[in-house]
Amino acid sequence: MAITPEMAKKWRARGVRILLQHDAGRAAGFPDAAYADVEFADAAAVLAQADLLACVLPPDDAALAQLRPGSVVVGQLRPHGASARIAQLVDARLTSFSLELLPRTTRAQAMDVLSSQAAVAGYRAMLIAAEASPKFFPMLTTAAGTIRPSKVLVIGAGVAGLQAIATARRLGAQTEGYDVRPETREQVESLGAKFLELGVSAAGSGGYARELSAEERAAQQQALAEHLKSIDVIVTTAAVPGRPAPKILSAAMVEGMKPGALIVDLAAEGGGNCELTQPGQRVEHAGVVILGPLNLPAGAPLHASEMYARNVFNFGELLLHDGALAPDFNDELVAKSCVSHAGEVRFTA
Repeated sequence: MAITPEMAKKWRARGVRILLQHDAGRAAGFPDAAYADVEFADAAAVLAQADLLACVLPPDDAALAQLRPGSVVVGQLRPHGASARIAQLVDARLTSFSLELLPRTTRAQAMDVLSSQAAVAGYRAMLIAAEASPKFFPMLTTAAGTIRPSKVLVIGAGVAGLQAIATARRLGAQTEGYDVRPETREQVESLGAKFLELGVSAAGSGGYARELSAEERAAQQQALAEHLKSIDVIVTTAAVPGRPAPKILSAAMVEGMKPGALIVDLAAEGGGNCELTQPGQRVEHAGVVILGPLNLPAGAPLHASEMYARNVFNFGELLLHDGALAPDFNDELVAKSCVSHAGEVRFTA
């Protein structure tokens, strides 16, 4: 949900009239009755009247066609590879901002939807892993003997990976974290996990790793394949917006894992970090189960919405000046997140 009751009050305090679609927030835990000083209407009326449309995912073609020229659309618009959608935004003379395009700077942190939703995804991915694994995560001492803790490896130590590591630790698993960026070691170890050292470094810029050379990838995969033989659960989180997810786990590496092992591929929407991942599907190969869950933040809709709605409001404040919508394109955050404006394409990636 792009506007929660808490954020609706903040929008109103800025002099903004709020018009919501009936029951838009009910599934996320926000019934209409939870909103104060807000108007409700059907979807068509909302679209016809909106000066600024706040959304979670891109509106469909029919919805975009109902917006008035000059209206502003803010949300996760997924512009990479969406030439038809961008063309429609331009043809309709809509001003649109995709929050995934915000630069990864300190000033942008309060509106960084990639980070807020990745935190939810990392948490949910590890819960899915704990439920799907045939083993207990923690060590248990029972009358039938002692059960050793599961060995869990999280690949990728970004926001999602760190949240997955923290969740695995809370569940009592013996946890390791791996990332080709050496600067993440301290973050992994601060959560009580062991940093897996494979002898390959790919420090990049903007918070992302650079692409590995063929020699570096071969060395990484050889060392990783040997280590995976003892792992019970792997959660992979390596992704860069707008690019296919890097292939880290090959079919041969999966075949070398022990029967009953589990892989949860959080990068499934980008094609997956595992060669065998099928987005949205459960795959079993050589006794190993590979899960490719999609839209993980939707599994914790209340808190995901609370964080997302704060991100949207914080960005929205950049667009409001003296009670009116007046985007300042001299502002780096506004300029770099803009997809379309005044009948022109502003997204150049």
